[in-house]
Amino acid sequence: MTGERMTGFTRGALSFDVADGGPPDADETVLLLHGFPQTSRSWGPVAERLHGAGLRTLAPDQRGYSPGARPSGRAAYRVEHLVDDAAALITSSGAGSVHVVGHDWGAVVAWALAAHRPELVRTVTGVSVPHAAAFLRGMLHGPQLLHSWYMGAFQLPWLPETLLGDEARMAAILRRTGAGAEAARRDAAALSGAMTGPINWYRALPLAAPAFTRRPVQRPSLMVWSDGDEFITRSAVDQNPRFVLAPYRLEVLPGVSHWIPEEAPERLADLVRAHVGS
Repeated sequence: MTGERMTGFTRGALSFDVADGGPPDADETVLLLHGFPQTSRSWGPVAERLHGAGLRTLAPDQRGYSPGARPSGRAAYRVEHLVDDAAALITSSGAGSVHVVGHDWGAVVAWALAAHRPELVRTVTGVSVPHAAAFLRGMLHGPQLLHSWYMGAFQLPWLPETLLGDEARMAAILRRTGAGAEAARRDAAALSGAMTGPINWYRALPLAAPAFTRRPVQRPSLMVWSDGDEFITRSAVDQNPRFVLAPYRLEVLPGVSHWIPEEAPERLADLVRAHVGS
């Protein structure tokens, strides 16, 4: 384990920003992957509590979010590339292997990282969003499709950027789905004028290789879902055990919206600490 602090890492021509916190020589490192439309700052309340438990955390601004990592074209945002970005960070960090925790789109990357690069992952925690194959089954065999209508709308050119690029409108959307006022303003401001990269994560979905997204996870897994989530249904979450060939646990947080890391940071941090310790 290196004792040096990271502020970023590079992969090819791309340069990523990273928040490195907690004891730099900690025995355990937790990789925190943010979702849409947020940045690494969304993990602040959880990271602070993990640091208090003696854990190091690495929270990158992912592809499309870091100013130095915004390639053009939707193909550059296929999930395979997102997984390789996370793997490059782990390798650069000197941590060896990590406990990966992902929220929203970060959870998609976390499940895929655990499935395809198990040597880099000790445990995986998916927050809000299940394994990609479980999510797809939820769309085909349950009401998830109705809750994911916006994913189709995001395939349109320029219109999503126009609608979501307005800070006030974006903040209002986040507030309506349960985000706190301060967090909504922060996230809307952070991505103002820079929505194309984050939206390209959705536009790249039709390009994902089915075999890549179906591979099961063989690492101890925790799924944290909240019953106030307007985007992810319980029917999709209940498909998750089909794609985890290892000890698996589901925790449901009552009365919490989709934005778990900031709405229930203490509870989430407690769950992650217990999972890491197990």
